[in-house]
Amino acid sequence: MNKSNVVLIGMPGAGKSTIGVLLAKALKKPFIDTDLLIQQKYGMFLQDIIDREGIKKFLEMEESVVAGIDVKDHVIATGGSVIYSNLSLNQLKKEGTLFYLKLRFDEIDNRLKDITSRGIAKENNKTLVELYNERVHLYEKHADIMINCSNKHIEDIVSEIKNKFMQGMLHNSQ
Repeated sequence: MNKSNVVLIGMPGAGKSTIGVLLAKALKKPFIDTDLLIQQKYGMFLQDIIDREGIKKFLEMEESVVAGIDVKDHVIATGGSVIYSNLSLNQLKKEGTLFYLKLRFDEIDNRLKDITSRGIAKENNKTLVELYNERVHLYEKHADIMINCSNKHIEDIVSEIKNKFMQGMLHNSQ
C-alpha cells in the first residue's frame, strides 16, 4: 500500500514548518501544520494554551487534533511533542511516511532564541537539553526515515526528503 503523506517529526527548531512548506511546493501537495490547526481550533497561541491549561491538557488537545487528521497526498509538519502520543503517531503512519529531521543539540539551541514564547511542551523545571535527550530516541524509534539536517542548506534537505519519498513510492508500487 502506498502511503501518500509526508510527515515531518523532530525537535522544535528543526525546521519542520519551513521545510514542510517548501516540500509541499516541490511535491505539489497541500501543506498542514498541526500546531496551526491546534491554534485555529482553540483560538489561542500554543504558549497561551500551555500557560493556561498546563502541559498535560495541551498534550491531550494536540492528540485530539492530530488523531483527527484524515487526509491523503499532504505534507504534514507536526509539533515536537506529537512523539508522546501513540494514538497520533498511529494515525499519521496510516497514510504517511514519518521523516525525522535530526539536528545536533547545539544547532537546536542556536535556533531557539526564546523558548518561553515558542509553545514548547516541556515542564518548567526541564532544560532544553533534557527535553532533547528525552525525545531524540523517540523520534528515532518512530521515524520511517531519518534525515540528518546538520550543516545542510534547506534546499538540500527538501531535495533529499523529496527523493527518498519518491523512491519509496516507486519501490512500493512495484
